[in-house]
Amino acid sequence: MKTGNHNSDRLLILMMELSIFFLLCIAILNAPHVKGQTIPARGNAIRQKVQEIYTSQIGIREKGINSGPAVAQYLNYVNLPSGNPWCAAFVCWVLGKADVQNPKTGWSPDLFTSSKVIWERAESRKLKVESRAAVSEIKLPTIQAGNPKLIQVPLAFIYPNRQTTDNRKQPTDIRQPNTGDVFGIYFPDKKRIAHAGFIDQWDGTWLITVEGNTTIYGSREGDGVYRKRRPVKSIYQVAGYIPQP
Repeated sequence: MKTGNHNSDRLLILMMELSIFFLLCIAILNAPHVKGQTIPARGNAIRQKVQEIYTSQIGIREKGINSGPAVAQYLNYVNLPSGNPWCAAFVCWVLGKADVQNPKTGWSPDLFTSSKVIWERAESRKLKVESRAAVSEIKLPTIQAGNPKLIQVPLAFIYPNRQTTDNRKQPTDIRQPNTGDVFGIYFPDKKRIAHAGFIDQWDGTWLITVEGNTTIYGSREGDGVYRKRRPVKSIYQVAGYIPQP
């Protein structure tokens, strides 16, 4: 009888250990992403396709000023000739290649109509933004082997004291930005959003971007497609074009 009870106890312990192991596996598979990374929604093939397309363009450089084979391809998609600024055209071209409906525009503010804005500075939603200026010393994160070089962007940013992107009604779909969403940066001298690109990763404090017509210094007029790290504080609005699952 003691032997039978002992075997039963061992069987019970083994079953409990297997149950714990199974629960741990489930917990690991469903664990939140590592801080500083944004993982596309599982099963969202469109979001993943957008990410693959813009990542494939990292390293593209102009041939001349706002020209070159790749740049011409982006501009042609929005019916503009070579020589025009192309950050917005790059965004639209990528979305188009992924069969995502977009405004096909080379004008950055057109990407941030109220129906598409999913996130913006809390101050701008209240239309009570005070101008602020700051320079952020940005430390590069560790990049996995084989990934494109991440560019350090020392960036001075300032927020407007009123909205100027023709978004007069409040966004109806405020949500956490995700991979493949489009960020916009406000330029005081232009009094509008004047640079746009893709969010690759977002953690609420920093974002990793892939953007065209920029430089290693974060300029809105640049020489290629770069992967960068920017502070969220420098972002004015985010637009979402990829359908939610």
